[in-house]
Amino acid sequence: MRARQNISSGMKMEATVGYSRAVRVGAHVWVAGTTAVDDNQQIVGPGDAYAQARFIFQKIERALQAAGASMKDVVRTRMFVTDISQQGEVGRAHAEFFLDVKPCATMVAIPALVNPEMLVEIEVDAYVEP
Repeated sequence: MRARQNISSGMKMEATVGYSRAVRVGAHVWVAGTTAVDDNQQIVGPGDAYAQARFIFQKIERALQAAGASMKDVVRTRMFVTDISQQGEVGRAHAEFFLDVKPCATMVAIPALVNPEMLVEIEVDAYVEP
């Protein structure tokens, strides 16, 4: 088995729930579902799906960098939105990071996230060329 690298963002939930922001095994990197919660446990962009998605992609980018990857290595994105009418705003943020990369992408409407102020949750998978 290849070495496993767990990447933490330092958020309290990671330690109490038992998960990693990202995990790298070999050339594969998986980034956990990520929401617009900052280092002070505050929601970024309440009521603004675009602002939340943009912040989330920036958070994901930091996790990928910690795993030795970049946004250019992303092969799949999964976006969960609580209001599908905001899909254009979430898609606009997605395009700012992936317009040239063009990973496989899924967007799904869900009834709620763990905090009602959270409008978007995003996870990505990446493959780093050996």
